[in-house]
Amino acid sequence: MSEFAMRRRLLAALGSLCALPRVARAEPGVSAGEIVIGQSITLQGGKNAYGAEVEAGVKTFLAATNRAGGVNGRRITLRVLDDDNQPAKAEANARQLVKDGAFLLFGSLEGGPSTAVMAAAVELKVPFFGPMAGSPTLRRPHQPLVFPVRAEHREEFRALIRYGVSTGLKRVGFLHADSDTGRQHLENVRLAATEFGAEFGTGEPFKSDISDEQLGELLRRFEAARVDMLLNHGSAPIYTRLIRLARQAGSRITFMAVNSGSTQIAAALRELAQGMVFTQVMPSPWARKTAITREYQEAFGQAHPGREFSYGSLEGYMTAKALVMALKLAGPQPTRERFVKGLEGVNFDLGGIAAAYSASSHTGSTYVDLAMVTREGKFLQ
Repeated sequence: MSEFAMRRRLLAALGSLCALPRVARAEPGVSAGEIVIGQSITLQGGKNAYGAEVEAGVKTFLAATNRAGGVNGRRITLRVLDDDNQPAKAEANARQLVKDGAFLLFGSLEGGPSTAVMAAAVELKVPFFGPMAGSPTLRRPHQPLVFPVRAEHREEFRALIRYGVSTGLKRVGFLHADSDTGRQHLENVRLAATEFGAEFGTGEPFKSDISDEQLGELLRRFEAARVDMLLNHGSAPIYTRLIRLARQAGSRITFMAVNSGSTQIAAALRELAQGMVFTQVMPSPWARKTAITREYQEAFGQAHPGREFSYGSLEGYMTAKALVMALKLAGPQPTRERFVKGLEGVNFDLGGIAAAYSASSHTGSTYVDLAMVTREGKFLQ
């Protein structure tokens, strides 16, 4: 073969190689048969009852999704790390999960850890879907990569104060964590009091190591400010201790609370909790009034025969359902960018509960209901 002929053949071969379709670089966490989701959640080694219930609900929905073929033929793999309710550990977990190849971050619990996961997600440019916390910083200022599902605490404060005013109560007090988030909640309580024609008495911060003596001093401050309805943000055990002290002292303050720790508070106070009003960001898991509850009861009952229904497992189930709906919107070749874009202008119907997202606001759900503790320690909603 002549040198000229060899050159022609070589050039033709090179041209054929250049004409071959390029293989797209795989998105982290996405393969032909799998999507990897990273979750840092407060389980505290199994001691956090709400976290354990949430995880049971999440896994119930994802297992059913995988049995039905996954999302566009891809199985959802959930990688879970326990943050022990420590923000620093939650952020480290989030970074590790992304480093290990998670497509997105999902489903943290409590405000401090969720805010820490958000910080990592924003820096690493990874979507963070379904933080199960009411912190204002998850929505304001607008976070393009963060997609809460449940309603925020601001809506819960509004519901409690509106209820209190309707029953004749007039002055609001607020017990809150001594943190930036706690102070943001304090401002939202002040605004809600003004909105519904109530007076604001006082807001008192606490630290995690507060003693009973110091709690007693806070109670005296609430009494001196003539507070007749008291709301909370932060540690359920500390709020429980304050209520016990108040009842022992014969205080007539009406104690109300947001959903966080509601089951824990009611169980710890027992008969002292009778008549307390809590907000709930989920419909009653024991009733069958909404489509999501009926769906959850059937799926959870099959997956966990004999296990009691709970707010936690319902929230986990519904949040996982929203995640799967969001993943489907990312299309057959999902990328993180397509995931975010797919949620712009979406209003999910999760089964009688709506969750809305736009390019400038990730509201999620605004569903808030009131539940009263009965003599038997149950929630009547």
